[in-house]
Amino acid sequence: MMNFSLKYLNLLKTKFEGLNLTRILDEQEFYDKQILDSILPYEQCEEFKNLIESRKLVVDVGFGGGFPILPLAHHLPKIRFIGFESRMKKVEAVNVIAAELGLPNAKTYHQRIEDVLIDRPCVVTFKAVGTVTDFLKKLNVSKKDVGIFFYKGPSFAEKEQGEFEKTLSKEWELFVNFQLKVPGTEERRIIGFRPINVPRGTSKNLVKLSDIF
Repeated sequence: MMNFSLKYLNLLKTKFEGLNLTRILDEQEFYDKQILDSILPYEQCEEFKNLIESRKLVVDVGFGGGFPILPLAHHLPKIRFIGFESRMKKVEAVNVIAAELGLPNAKTYHQRIEDVLIDRPCVVTFKAVGTVTDFLKKLNVSKKDVGIFFYKGPSFAEKEQGEFEKTLSKEWELFVNFQLKVPGTEERRIIGFRPINVPRGTSKNLVKLSDIF
């Protein structure tokens, strides 16, 4: 995995230097905080791992420089990964990086998640984005067998859990709150939700996930 990390970081520091796809440029720190931080939830959290293996499709939202979508795609070559990002330059860059790293199972799209209807079983991931409550409100889900996972630090318990319980606990079930062991990082957690009632958003104006994959 370290060779993958070094090749990835080299692309970010040379070919895509001007896009600022990561602020972490030290080799060991990049490996710990971008690569391991992306894949260890799969290695350590049984619920997360089982859902990915059973759904065989991961939808990553707001991937920025390609995290966790590309490290996971490298780690799990038999799983299909789709990324949505609102900034076209990052979409184009990450697609090129995926090709350079030999990841045919990962493809990214210029699309806001609030304009997508998640109409097939999958796992949806969010890393380094906004709050749980804000993004759960944006999701349109018409299938109950969907798992929504957030990569989080200590801020969830300190700042976000109360807001979620107050506003969305009747719509979404919090079913995973797992503390991770990631070298070189502060407290890390994988937080998982599943919809209580469906459908949530069936507008004909939405882009269907089933039409993309």
